[in-house]
Amino acid sequence: MDEVLKIIKEIQAGNIRPIYFLMGEEPYYIDKLAEFIEQNILQEHERDFNQTVLYGRDVTVEDIVGNAKRFPMMADRQVVIVKEAQELSRTIDKLEAYAENPQPTTVLVICYKYKTLDKRKKVTKVLEKAGVVFESKKLYENQVGTWLVRVLQGKKLNIEPKAAAMFVDFLGTDLSRIANEIDKLAIILKPGATITPAIIEENIGFSKDFNPFELRKAIGERNQLKAYQIADHFAQNPKDNPIVLTIGLVFSFFSQLLQYHGLKDKNPKNVAAALKVNPFFLKDYDVALRNYPMKKVSAIVGTLRDIDVKSKGVGANALPQADLLKEMLVKIFS
Repeated sequence: MDEVLKIIKEIQAGNIRPIYFLMGEEPYYIDKLAEFIEQNILQEHERDFNQTVLYGRDVTVEDIVGNAKRFPMMADRQVVIVKEAQELSRTIDKLEAYAENPQPTTVLVICYKYKTLDKRKKVTKVLEKAGVVFESKKLYENQVGTWLVRVLQGKKLNIEPKAAAMFVDFLGTDLSRIANEIDKLAIILKPGATITPAIIEENIGFSKDFNPFELRKAIGERNQLKAYQIADHFAQNPKDNPIVLTIGLVFSFFSQLLQYHGLKDKNPKNVAAALKVNPFFLKDYDVALRNYPMKKVSAIVGTLRDIDVKSKGVGANALPQADLLKEMLVKIFS
């Protein structure tokens, strides 16, 4: 995010580069930067004749270069944006010749999603020298919570730790989906408001009582009744609660718990850093640590691996989700 803000501030200050090559696994920032350039480089009345949007599947690199070499009409610059440029991955090296001598009155934006250029190649080095090469990296799950808080701060909203965990549990690291849900809440909430689990349930549809986070907590507490109730809810609503995601989250919990058992320094600050969890949730791990000895945790991790394989149809005849969830809980609580 800091690099994105730096690029935006440079553009706002008038330091506009002739080429912006936006690449990487996380499409969210690529889209945001391209959108910012599309809306801020040219005045609205200049865009009709001087702003061109191309799509990688419909053009060649030669077409892109041809557009980029044109001169602007009644404006200081023209903007050429190439979306889905990853479709040109086999021929993208042909940009090298243009990048060596780019048109100074053109701002060429290449949106190269889900892929990256080899940084050792000459084309990458030439692009870096001529303009900006930005790599949008996928966030790890433990980084999404911090990102979420920063985005909300920009919208003058706060969020409770449990509500933030619900976002991550349900949407994972898909920043675009999370951003869309944030935008929905920003419309209905007043500046300074705090997002709670109840607000999420009411406005987005994530249940504050029947979700993977609560299942994980119930398992940690060995609250069998609540765990089976949540599992039954999941089985009745499989589309909203994919079993692969549920098993993955429980597996992650016990993997962290196994790591916790192995830590020599169990100071809360050290544990939070080692497990990559919000300190707010450490009490849940402390409870689980007392309820599940290290040997049991190790056995559960193995069990979850087996159930994960079954959930994907390997070595089992399409077992119903209810049966797999029940098997998971029986083996965890046994």
